Amino acid sequence: MSVGQHMLDKGAAMLQSLKPIKMMQQHVCTFALYSHDMSRQIETHHFVTRINQDFLQCAVYDSDSSSARLVGVEYIVSDRIFETLPAEEQKLWHSHAYEIKSGLWMNPRVPEMVQSREHENLTKTYGKFWCTWQVDRGDVLPLGAPSLMMSPQGVPTGMVKPELVQKRDEKYNISSEDLKKLRLEIAEPEWINPNADIWKKTRKGFAVDIEKTEMKCTVPFP
Repeated sequence: MSVGQHMLDKGAAMLQSLKPIKMMQQHVCTFALYSHDMSRQIETHHFVTRINQDFLQCAVYDSDSSSARLVGVEYIVSDRIFETLPAEEQKLWHSHAYEIKSGLWMNPRVPEMVQSREHENLTKTYGKFWCTWQVDRGDVLPLGAPSLMMSPQGVPTGMVKPELVQKRDEKYNISSEDLKKLRLEIAEPEWINPNADIWKKTRKGFAVDIEKTEMKCTVPFP
């Protein structure tokens, strides 16, 4: 960037509150799969804001470096909220129990014992994740329609590629297998709504298509 751009950014940072960004309190690293093509899998970095005890919102990046690209957004709700959603809406969401219990979901550099209570709560949550920048296919800009993402699951189609997990584990000097063992005592949810992770039952995913439509406007076109 130019010197002028650097000066503008530094000046704005001193004068503006940036409150929404400062409310991001957690960094989570995990993995996501494209709903329409589950062979495409990516490592994701979620910077989490807790709105209340039932709702989290996450800005999702492709890394935790200073040059990380914002690739999407995920919303996370408690089971209590999820059960109030219409059935068709529920089908767009995924469960988190397997992701937590398997050690795939982790908070870099935070001791496991500090996060254990949070993990117990997260096993009962559901997420909806829209990817807006498909960096895994080489896009240099966010192109096309957003893609709905699914979470890893304990079935062959939903398993994360071992090489992706190994690369992540080596980067943070951790073992997902060790995390899995430490989380054995985390209770499985009594109920995971079958409308979540609907692909496991239907073997069908979701894809967004863009189509032209008539505009609604207050002033007619001439």
